[in-house]
Amino acid sequence: MSSDFEGYEQDFAVLTAEITNKIARVPRLPPDEKKQMVANVEKQLEEAKELLEQMDLEVREIPPQSRGMYSNRMRSYKQEMGKLETDFKRSRIAYSDEVRNELLGDDGNSSENQGTSVSYCGAS
Repeated sequence: MSSDFEGYEQDFAVLTAEITNKIARVPRLPPDEKKQMVANVEKQLEEAKELLEQMDLEVREIPPQSRGMYSNRMRSYKQEMGKLETDFKRSRIAYSDEVRNELLGDDGNSSENQGTSVSYCGAS
């Protein structure tokens, strides 16, 4: 039974490493590749969730005297999954802001410049 769990652990480790790598690449990709990468990461996050569910089922089948160690590992994996989802959301927000700026022709400094000029006007 624990060999199944350990196999799932290995799969989870490989998958989360791939997801982490892809999340880091999203902001630097051209727009058409970003859409594809975002879709790919979403799919892999779903796969990782499914692996966690399988691992959770395996832990429930482990005798109570051995279950504690596996339960602790599961908590750690769930925290890692939460961090990946948060990182992915941030990556997508950065991607969305970049697309918005491209569409509006905004280089990200115009509101900053407006704020500066308003404060100078107010001081006169």
